[in-house]
Order: sequence, then C-alpha cells, then structure tokens
Amino acid sequence: MERLRVKICGLKSAECVAAAVEAGASYVGFVFFPKSPRNAELALAADLASAVPPGICRVAVTVDAADAVLDGIRGKVPVDMFQLHGGESPDRVANIRDAFGLPVMKAVGVANESDLDALAGYEQVADQILVDAKPPKGMELPGGNGLGFDWRLIQGRDWPVPWMLAGGITAGNVADAIHLTGAEQIDVSSGVESAPGIKDAELIRTFVSTAHSVC
Repeated sequence: MERLRVKICGLKSAECVAAAVEAGASYVGFVFFPKSPRNAELALAADLASAVPPGICRVAVTVDAADAVLDGIRGKVPVDMFQLHGGESPDRVANIRDAFGLPVMKAVGVANESDLDALAGYEQVADQILVDAKPPKGMELPGGNGLGFDWRLIQGRDWPVPWMLAGGITAGNVADAIHLTGAEQIDVSSGVESAPGIKDAELIRTFVSTAHSVC
C-alpha cells in the first residue's frame, strides 16, 4: 500500500495551510458554504490556495452550488477539484464535471446499510467518492459535524473509483478507521480543531503524522 493520503478540510489561515503542507497532507480543502463556520471568502481562499505548492490537491468544497457560484470560485481561486457535499444528483455531478473541466469528488452520507445504495449512482460520474457520516435530520451542515458512523458498514467494500473516508475521525481513532475500512484516503476537519471552524496547527501535524504511521 502507498502511504495513506490525508485531506485537511476547512482551512482558513496561512499558519494551518502551512502546517498541513509541511506535515505531508495530500489535499487541502477550502469551504464555500456561508452557513459553515469554516466558510472562506474568495479573496482569502485565493491567497491561501496560491501558497500551496504543486503536487498537493486544492479542493473547493461546495453544497448544492449554482453554476454562477462555481464559476466565481473557479475564476478567482486556483483549485484543482470540486467537492460536492450537498444533494447533487448523478446528472448534476456529471454536468459540473463537464462544464468546469475539473475532477469532482462527491460526498455521500452514511448512517445505515441502506445508504450505501446511493453510492452506486455516482461511481460512473464522479472522479472520487467521499464516504461521510450522514447528519441527523435538522442539522444545517451536511458535513464537518464531528459525527462518525459505524465503519463496519463498509468493511471489505470497495468502489471502482478512488474513495475517501470522513466523519468524526481524530488522531485517536484514525488507526481503527483505517484498519476497519481499508481506507487509503482520510478526510479530517473538526478532528483537528480547537473550536468549531478554528483549526489547530499542532493538531494537524499530529493527525497527519499519526495517520501516516498506520501504513
């Protein structure tokens, strides 16, 4: 197995972007969703993304965004991938991929085994799949809630496109997450924060180091 690939999502400061880069993260994520405490203004995201060296994937995280919003991000922020974290249909995913010429990662929330059926619809249209915890009804944020799901639900499963595991992962449980699911990519957001939306550079370094030590 190649070294596990880590995505640090919801970055809003130069210090934490630098910590992610120096620690060896493979992806850095910038959230463009006003309801999120991790929402980044375009000007800030442009500055942060511009400082990321080649070889690290810069991901724009959006939620049911209209074409005009995606076009605004694409025009001002140097990003390498869109992450769609809303209720986008497979057709919508395919349309975004074709229209904007960027790879697309589609997030799918999982709470029980029946939710896994939804993943099949994205296998042919998304470049990657993010398997995340499904938020309880009434929660405004589709991700970044610090909630996990029963990883045994995807034990032994695989998909025909690269996939990433998210949802309630911390330095304390990342080894279990990897061993149970066989994930080769891990996404973390709230697990490296000192408060909602506030990333901690030391927690980022610890998380990436711990994840990489597992495999």
